[in-house]
Amino acid sequence: MTDKPAEETSAPPSRRSMIAGAAVGATALATNGVTSASAAAPGSLATPAAPAAPEAAPGSDWNACLTVARAILVRDEQDEPLVPHYRDVLLSKGLPRSLKPPKKVLIIGAGPAGLTAAHLLSSAGHTVTVIEANGNRVGGRIKTFRKGGHEKAKAPFADSKQYAEAGAMRIPDSHPLVTGLMDSFDLKRRRFYLVDVDGAGGPVNHTWIHVNGIRVRKADYAKKPQALNRSFGVPAEFENKTASTIVREAFAPVRREFEGKEGRELVEGWARVIQRYGHWSMFRFLTEAAKLDERTIDLIGTVENLTSRLHLAFVHSFIGASLISPDTAFYELPDGTATLADAMYARVKDLVRLDRRAARISYEADSVRVETVSEGRNGKVVRETFTGDRAIVTVPFSGLRHIPVTPALSYGKRRAITEIHYDAATKVLLEFSLRWWEFEEKDWKAELERIRPGLYDAYRLGKAPADGSLLGAHPSVPPGHLPPNQRVHYAAYRAAARDQPEAAHVIGGGSVTDNANRFMFQPSHPVDGSKGGVLLASYSWADDALKWDSLDDDERYPHALGGVQDVYGQRIEVFYTGVGATQSWMRDPYAYGEASVLLPGQHTELFADVRSVEGPLHFAGCHTSIKPAWIEGALESAVRTALEVHTS
Repeated sequence: MTDKPAEETSAPPSRRSMIAGAAVGATALATNGVTSASAAAPGSLATPAAPAAPEAAPGSDWNACLTVARAILVRDEQDEPLVPHYRDVLLSKGLPRSLKPPKKVLIIGAGPAGLTAAHLLSSAGHTVTVIEANGNRVGGRIKTFRKGGHEKAKAPFADSKQYAEAGAMRIPDSHPLVTGLMDSFDLKRRRFYLVDVDGAGGPVNHTWIHVNGIRVRKADYAKKPQALNRSFGVPAEFENKTASTIVREAFAPVRREFEGKEGRELVEGWARVIQRYGHWSMFRFLTEAAKLDERTIDLIGTVENLTSRLHLAFVHSFIGASLISPDTAFYELPDGTATLADAMYARVKDLVRLDRRAARISYEADSVRVETVSEGRNGKVVRETFTGDRAIVTVPFSGLRHIPVTPALSYGKRRAITEIHYDAATKVLLEFSLRWWEFEEKDWKAELERIRPGLYDAYRLGKAPADGSLLGAHPSVPPGHLPPNQRVHYAAYRAAARDQPEAAHVIGGGSVTDNANRFMFQPSHPVDGSKGGVLLASYSWADDALKWDSLDDDERYPHALGGVQDVYGQRIEVFYTGVGATQSWMRDPYAYGEASVLLPGQHTELFADVRSVEGPLHFAGCHTSIKPAWIEGALESAVRTALEVHTS
């Protein structure tokens, strides 16, 4: 192990100690009864000057930083890669042979972590029972609005062939466990276009940025960012740089700590990043390290989706920014990501008990007892108790907070369960009878003239009626799906501007706006046998999502359509079927939030306790990895805990 300088190895004050220190200082000032203003007043009693506020912690204990760095890189204590071994266990060899007797294992939660751990352990000879609160669905935050599937769902859209993702919608090619698992199930995958493409699949960046009243295609913004940047009042040095370039340059010194390094040097490079910036928020980094002004931060926050997470940990967003970029190839599954959940469920279906919400956990050295209660969807509410030798708990900590555990878990684990931050995320999806986002102007003219002559020009000149009478007016819209009074609601929430931008003419990709919708995504591929499509009309996080969560589900659709019209024009209303779908992960009774998105300091102060074993209790789920909200993180945790249980 490389020795670190003394100033790096000493443990700095934690968030708690600093808050406590600030409180003590405030109390002392209050006790003195003298304000700084009165102390300077003529004739007042002389009082000692208040000590300068301590600087924020420069880092954390070096070993804690190494622990987090190894989790980011998925390395063991010897800094060797774990992923090759995990791949072998998950995809080919299974768990290693063990001389220890088989165990009776309880797994709480049937998300990807629970289902995968169940398969590995049952295949190795253990007796496994999976306890799932949901009465009709597995998969956790893998959820597709669709007809059929293992949940035998009714068609959610007017066109029964249509589907859309409530949760996981894109799989990075940099995630070998999940891509390998999909291949092992013979699930075909195809490209998910984070950037819109032309007919040949080449990126074109024709989607829109619509902020501060300016509408510009992303390709044009990349060539000439001045007008949009000036609308934020950025300094002259940033006028000719795109928001993504500003962010990339701001992050460059941090990336240099580990780029081009391997083995121990790579781990230590990441550990230095954690030590230096682990207690920093994204806002603090951008202001103090990158030296960006408030206007420039507003620009990149709006365009690059940082606004909602400026107060959260820099490390979290830094890791995410290196993954979600145009350079990363993403994939999707035809017929929805839930087909992966179908495949995982099929091989352990007999082991899963649905409609059993864990209500209480008690344990001794080699035994676990889980008391459950049903939701009562089928009438009578049922209680049932399960016992085992070991348990793997995959419940998000935001949900585990409500499950009494006896005897009490360690202080570190309880603190992690109490304090780990979970973020909100909300999607609003709208169905259209034709994929108007793929249109050229000639297509718009032809289709609008089918409704009535002159309508194309009426929209183009801002003279089309705005009373909702043209909602769903196109002949392709199936009748009977527009609820009563919806025209009135849509007329009330229609686009504020009446100008009509040119045809989007895009496949895949997404647009950004500063209205409540924030981010919009077009489907990357058509649904076989359907002329229509489902638009992700709004995808928002954190405070942006909570503002949608104040609305009932049905209330979200008129607001969302108006927001899309702000960007794409009023005329899209003619193809709206009247049907939408929406998912709030914070309001979801099984998810308790989108994912663990950590606050400054939580990586080094809490993460080691998140995944620590407590007697016969093991902890899995994406929140126990450094890839929260990603299936890959859940699979890493499934293999890790299956190995723990199998060898204990």
